[in-house]
This record gives sequence, structure tokens and C-alpha cells, in this order.
Amino acid sequence: MKHAALLLAATTLFAADSYKKPPQAIQNILNAPASPMASVSPTRTHALFVEPRRYPPIAELARPVLRLAGYRIDPASNGPQTGWSGWKLTLSALEAGAKPVALSLPESATLAPPRWSPDGKQFALLNRAANSVELWIGDTATGAVRRVANLAINAAVGEPMQWLPGSTELLVQLVPARRGAPPVAPAVPSGPVVQESSGKAGPVRTYQDMLTSPHDEDLFDYYATSQLAIVNAATGAARPIGAQHVFLGAGAAPDGKHLLVEYIHKPYSYLLSAFSFPREAEVWSLTGALVKKVASLPMADRVPIDGVRTGPRNIDWNPNSPATIEWVEALDGGNPKEKVPHRDRIMSWAAPFGGEPQQRALVQERLRGLSHGENGLLWYGDYERMKRWSRTFARPAGAAEPIELFSLSSQDRYRNPGSPVRRTLASGHSVIQVTNNSVFLEGNGASPQGDRPFLDRFDLATRKSTRLFHCDAERYETVSAVLAADGSRLLIRSESPTEPPNYYLLADGKRTQLTFAKDPAPQLRNIRKELVTYKRADGVGLSFTLYLPPDYKPGTRLPTIIWAYPREFGDAGVAAQVSGSTKRFTTLAGASHLFLLLAGYAILDDATMPVIGDPETANNSYIEQVVASAKAAIDKAAEMGVTDPNRVGVGGHSYGAFMTANLLAHSDLFRAGVARSGAYNRTLTPFGFQAEPRTLWEATDIYLKMSPFLHANKLKEPILFIHGMADNNPGTFPIQTERMYQAVRGHGGTARFVYLPHESHGYAARESIETTLSETIEWFDRHVKNALRN
Repeated sequence: MKHAALLLAATTLFAADSYKKPPQAIQNILNAPASPMASVSPTRTHALFVEPRRYPPIAELARPVLRLAGYRIDPASNGPQTGWSGWKLTLSALEAGAKPVALSLPESATLAPPRWSPDGKQFALLNRAANSVELWIGDTATGAVRRVANLAINAAVGEPMQWLPGSTELLVQLVPARRGAPPVAPAVPSGPVVQESSGKAGPVRTYQDMLTSPHDEDLFDYYATSQLAIVNAATGAARPIGAQHVFLGAGAAPDGKHLLVEYIHKPYSYLLSAFSFPREAEVWSLTGALVKKVASLPMADRVPIDGVRTGPRNIDWNPNSPATIEWVEALDGGNPKEKVPHRDRIMSWAAPFGGEPQQRALVQERLRGLSHGENGLLWYGDYERMKRWSRTFARPAGAAEPIELFSLSSQDRYRNPGSPVRRTLASGHSVIQVTNNSVFLEGNGASPQGDRPFLDRFDLATRKSTRLFHCDAERYETVSAVLAADGSRLLIRSESPTEPPNYYLLADGKRTQLTFAKDPAPQLRNIRKELVTYKRADGVGLSFTLYLPPDYKPGTRLPTIIWAYPREFGDAGVAAQVSGSTKRFTTLAGASHLFLLLAGYAILDDATMPVIGDPETANNSYIEQVVASAKAAIDKAAEMGVTDPNRVGVGGHSYGAFMTANLLAHSDLFRAGVARSGAYNRTLTPFGFQAEPRTLWEATDIYLKMSPFLHANKLKEPILFIHGMADNNPGTFPIQTERMYQAVRGHGGTARFVYLPHESHGYAARESIETTLSETIEWFDRHVKNALRN
């Protein structure tokens, strides 16, 4: 049947059924446009406001796709199957009274994020057309855009397009000329597919979309191989450089005379993605001639769980030097369980790359984040996994030792100092902005009252912060860009529960509105939301955001849905911290569970389900902790008088679906559940999952205890399973839901399985979203709202 969703009812076979439509009120909200997002020019004088295109038709997802080495490639365009959503673009100067210019682009445009030239005078766009990926160039002064003719960009793998220093040329990946027709699958196999282990440990997470045959290898080479070329932005003339490879990345040095390229080659793996394949890192001239071999890395098939590959990694140019490459090397064999004085080191090698690379810094724990600031500043952090502890260091140019700036739990939201603001140099490289020996730090500003984003000026000498901007307590505002070097002029994105996001200039305490988005769904303004805090029986602090329907009458007890996602924490204090904000504009989109508000439900959104303990053993009490958290949420909502404790459902996505099945199997708190895109049998993820560091063989009892598949005989409350047939998230293979449904059904449980064609871990197509919402509302109506009548 055309446009059919597949589902499993109370039969042993799949049955075809038509896509469903939710109530018209929900369809009207789905029709609302998305809020545009700003992309600010390097000169900080202009911005492109990008409106994403929502909900493509299922026909678009049903186009042929190749799933190869961890990539999903659209063979018609030689670009990515999904991920690009830009549609309408508007250009505006960042000044009062500026008149925005709508860019003249194809109505069917599917755009990658725009790339500004370093001087800000131009911008480049990639458009995935029906049969190619096109390059478009825009003029900042006029807003005029033009397609560069006779170019076929290869956007399947790697960095397809970037500006070069000088702002007059771009480095692009082209589909090789005269590459011929795609490889044809053999009618008869030449032999079996053989894999062999050498006897050394090589634990692998459960990845999807891997290569499976020699024909897959041929297809991957065909579509992923690119020809690098330099394109003149004014004329469109393209000059090929160097040999053709499967490039993972290529970028110019600040001097504009060298290229750093990384490319992969055979032998390929059928267990690992392309990022683990053997690779070469080389410095080329702009003619493509080899200047220096930086590294030749073997297959990364022996990387320990939570470890890193050995040899140079994160290789990149130092933006403060004409042509100096830097990288990180593991000193512990990449194994986080090895006890060593330093786990990593930062290395540097300057042109003309004679002599030996120089060590810039030793890093005690695993390096996390390496950045450069203006004036030679080196900024990096490290992470200790057992303590979940993060530190941040800075080393000014010429300093012998780094300065420790921050040291805190990596999960501590309240003390998070924020991230440094960056700017683009004339070479096109991004650096941390440094003004008078200070950097700007922007952060979420988590607090017991919710998130209040901020911007600080942080003095590197005194290590003291001065607050320049702090979100108002009754709004939700973020700094989109620092427009002046001293922080006196900002671009702010501001919203409130009743006002949609818009952009403002903030200078000298004065606000000037730049965008004027209207409320796309005024029917939602009467929705009430409130941050609620409470405690678990063991004293652990918890919270949820309470949402009440638009027509809610105070004192009415409503059918209620808890929607949650468990997270692991090292201590109860950090676990109790509040995240998110009730001051954001209330909007519903996609397959959001919040649409249940329009069906008369109260929602306990993001009800915290902390699993607290030592990272090695926290999951030993996973079941007990999530059940206790769920009970505490229900008790609190019932105490407030908004929830009917006899009519409560539970739901979640991914690890939240796993939680949902466990709560139904191990408690009697809920009438029914909805589990989307989950994993239920942990023996199928034997080398760890989420934050679980132990393997199945090291913690067999815990894997079995946590697997709702092995407790399906206890799952008597009705459960609706929804899963995408093309789920490519590690661990959530569709077979997880197929087998879980069969296990529940086989033991006499009440279950329904909706299997969405062409959908991945999240659901994208309009038809899939409408069906998911319809199925969810119908399920909860039948088994929660009207449970006492049945």
C-alpha cells in the first residue's frame, strides 16, 4: 500500500496499514514555520538568518540510499542523505533600520549551513539538488546569489567546501571527472565474506551501516572518492590539485601555501566505520605535491572501550603560525585503565618540517578540547573518567607552564564557567577572542531556578570574571555573537513563554529589535508550565517541568504522562541540579510528547531519573533508582493536585524507551507506556552501553538484570513500541524492538509495534511524525485516560 506504515498487531505477521493523521489542531501546529537561526559574518556586521525546512515527505526519505562505512549517501546527488535542512535565507546588516534581503534560491533548496569568506564580503552555500550538489556564491553587499556552473561537489564524505585565505578562492571536493558508471552488484557471489581476528583484544561497540561485502567496498570507493580543486569565487574556474582519495579532511595553512590532508585507504573493516580505517596525514603544496608525510596510521581496531587510537590524532594547523601543524598523542597506549603520569601530549611541527616534532605540553588526564587564542594563547582541558572531573588550562605565548583555570565535576552545571567566544582570523581560521588579556565566556547559567545564560569577561592574569550580560529572570536570552572587541555590542536571541525568539542588538544598555517573528501558534499560549522540585525517598533532589493543557481548570486531576531519560551521576548533589528553563517560548514540533497536552494530559517533562554511584558500579542499582525516582514524581504531582495517580503513563525515546520498559516490568506505578527507538536486550550491546564501562562478561548479572527483554514475562501493562526501520544509532538496532515485541506478546502481554519505513533514530517525514503522534495519543487514551472505564 502506498505511504504505508508497518505495524505488528496481535498477530504473528506484519500487516500493512495507512499512515495516520492526528487531530486537525495538531496538524495546524505542525504547519507552523520554524524559528530562523543566525549565522554571523566574520566582520560581525551582517548575518544570514536561516529558516530550516521541516518535515520532508516520506517520498524524499524513500529515495535510494547507500549505507556504507557509517555514512548514508544519496547516490543521485553524491551528497548526504539527510542532515541538511536550510531552506529560506535572509541577509541583514546588524544595525538599526536595516532592511533584510531574502535570497533568491530554488524553492526546493536543501542547504548546508552557510560558510562566510574570511573577509565577510561573500558567503558560500551548498545545495543538494536532485542529481548533484551545487555550489552557490553570495554577495554580502547586495544579497545576490549565483550558482557556480559546471561543478559537481562531492559531499558524501569529508569537508566538501571551505574558503581559502584571501577570500577569493574556495577549496572543494569534486566528483571525479569521467569516473564512469557505479559498480554493479555481481549476480553470483564469488565466495563467502570472511573476517578473521589475530588473537588480540579488539572490543567494538554495536555500530550500524557498516560495509558488508566487496561490492560495498567498491561502492564506497566510487561515491566517497573526491578530487580536490581550487575554485575562483569570481569566475567559477576550477583547478584540480593532487591525486584522488577518500578524504576525511583537507584545510589550508594560515599562510595559504600549504594544505593538510587526511585520507583513508584499504584494507577496510566490516566492523568499524570509516573513521577507524587506515589513514594518511600529509602536507601538500597548492599544486598537490607532497611536502611532508605527517603520519601513517593503521586500522584502529584495537582501541579499548572509552579509549583513543594511538599515534597522532586531532591533527590541525596552528592558526597563529604561518604553517605549523599540531596534534595529540596518547602516552598510555590509548587505554584509560593504564596507570601513567600523563595520558596525552600535545605536539607541534613547523614548516619546512625538518627535524623532529616538538612537545608543547604534557596532559595528565585524557585531553578534552584543544584550542588556540589570539596572541599565541593555548587553551585545553583534560578529563578524569572515574571521578568525572574536568580541568581547563591556558598557556599564554612564551609561558613555560600552563595555568589551571577551572577544576570541577564535568557534570556540575551550576559551576560551569562557560565556553570561550571565538572569532575568525583573516586566514579563515577560528581562534578564541582575546582582548586586553581577557577572554569572553558564554554559558547556560544553570541555577536552582533554571537556566539563565550569561556572558563574562574573564581576566587571564587574575582569573576573575566580570559579568557583562545575564539573562533576565523572566525571559530566556542567549548571546549569539559578540559584535565589538570590548564586548560592548552584542547580538541577543530573546524569547519568553509568550513571545517567539527574535534577535536584538544590545549596545550601551539599549536594545534594537532586528527580527520580527510572529507567534506561529497562538493557540498554545494558554499552556502552563512550572519547574517543580522534590526529593526521592533516599533524599536525592529531583525535578520535572510540569506542563498543563491550555484549558486546564485548577483543582482538576488529570491523566498524566511522565517523559524521561535516565542519566548517570557521581554524587547526589550534582544529580539534583536543575537544567533547562520554563521561560522559553512554548512551541511543539516533530513527534514531541508535548502534543499530548492538546489531548488533555498533564506532562511531567524531563522528570529526572538519576542513577548515582561510582562509574564502575552505578548501574548495580539502576532498577531500584529509576523506580524510586518515578514514584517520587508521581507522588509529587498527586500532592499538587494535578495528577490522578491511578491514571499515569510513562514514555521515553532511546535510553528513555529502555527505562520505560524497565519501569513497566519492575513496578506497578503506570497504566501503560510508549517506548520509541529503544534497546531492550543488553546482551546485544556486550561491550558497554551509555555510561556502563563494564562488558557483559565482567558484569553478567547486571546486564541481565537491566535487560527488560529478559523480564518480558513481568511486563503486563500495555506498551506501544515505535521504531524506525533505518535506525543507525549505535546500540538501538531495529531488531531490539522486533524481539522485544515478540517476547511481550509471547507471554500474553498487551503490546503494539509501529515500524516506520525509512526512518532513523529520530523521525523526520511528515507522515511518520503524524502517525507517531496519532498512535501515541490513541494508545494513552485507550490505556491511561480511559483506563478506569474499560
